[in-house]
Amino acid sequence: MTDATHDPKRRSFVASANGHPDFPIQNLPFGLFSTEEDEPERLGIAIGDSILDLEGVLEAGLFSEEVGDAIDDGSFIEGWNHVLSLGPALRMALRREVSDLLAEGSAHRAALQDLLHAAKDCTLHVPMQIGDYTDFYAGIRHATNVGALFRPDNPLLPNYKHVPIGYHGRASSVVPSGTPLRRPNGQRKPASESEPSFGPSRNLDYELELGIWIGGGNALGAPIRIGNAADHIAGYCLLNDWSARDIQGWEYQPLGPFLAKNFGTTVSPWIVTPEALAPFRIPQPKRPEGDPKPMPYLWDEADQAGGALGLELEVFLLTPGLREKKLAPHRLSQGEASGLYWTPAQLVAHHTCGGCNLRSGDLLGTGTISTAEGFGSLLEITRGGKQPLTLASGETRRFLEDGDEVLLTARARREGFVGIGFGECRGVILPAVSS
Repeated sequence: MTDATHDPKRRSFVASANGHPDFPIQNLPFGLFSTEEDEPERLGIAIGDSILDLEGVLEAGLFSEEVGDAIDDGSFIEGWNHVLSLGPALRMALRREVSDLLAEGSAHRAALQDLLHAAKDCTLHVPMQIGDYTDFYAGIRHATNVGALFRPDNPLLPNYKHVPIGYHGRASSVVPSGTPLRRPNGQRKPASESEPSFGPSRNLDYELELGIWIGGGNALGAPIRIGNAADHIAGYCLLNDWSARDIQGWEYQPLGPFLAKNFGTTVSPWIVTPEALAPFRIPQPKRPEGDPKPMPYLWDEADQAGGALGLELEVFLLTPGLREKKLAPHRLSQGEASGLYWTPAQLVAHHTCGGCNLRSGDLLGTGTISTAEGFGSLLEITRGGKQPLTLASGETRRFLEDGDEVLLTARARREGFVGIGFGECRGVILPAVSS
């Protein structure tokens, strides 16, 4: 569903928005920002190279009664949790009103000038208070590639094509883009060693994922039906689920990841709404011949017809050597978000089918997205570390080294519409704490 907010002819009086690769007026993602170190966090919307202070807009009386009352409830301390818990209708109304306020010819341009802050001068925060974080494993090519490294004759386990696989992650260590991550310590036992040892991860990796922000939740014991699941998604972000492969290999059997994942997850700080992405919805790729049809609780014709996202994903690596020689970041991969075996709505429906209650601000990761054109992890790119990368600086990489920085980007493009992006999701690796 598209409307005037998607009109490619619509321009903003914020000059940097016109032609901006990520944040033209057709996007208007939601975020949380502050302008001073000790200043409270404020609700904001990205427009070009600026951030619009929504609380300032409210104080100026520029919102309709419907939108103003929803924002003016004293819940700013929660970030976007309360506003986005009110559902799609309020979210769409807010986006439409902000689009009109920022458009060329706006009668409120003068009043808004002092409410626009240069993004480079602001600190961005995780946009919602995260109650719970769940990471799925919906990237089938990634699952196949990783499975083939360990089980060449049986890469995918029998349940993979029947049920969305996931595990509960650690919400407290989700951090916004730009936050350095410290290399984790843990137990490791490679096949070449007879006993496990404790120390810094030797095989630190990134994982290219999309994050799904939950808006309205559900009551305990009341599953979200697949036909309604999309209404519970408030928006999307980029997500890097950093992974200590050597720690993971030793600890994950029989219960799954623990220390290998809980040391940090990085998200891009802007919530890109379903409305902004409406022109870029695509059909879910058809399953190969012979694959089982999902069970009824996971199947909806409308979701299959337009429940996937047409996004171009890229991953870049910037190392100390590349920085020193002033060389460009090395592109590790380029691919499409269509590499997911399950749609976001299917992930939501499955998460709640047993009665689990999702809450506003909960975060779901899709799982690592790999395609034929690009892999979403170094584990795949280097074949488990056996085929190191050689960079233009002369450095080689099996896995990430201290000082390495990983950058994820996502952009949506379609003829006849203005392209939008997600902003950066980046993080640099710091040395481990001495044991």
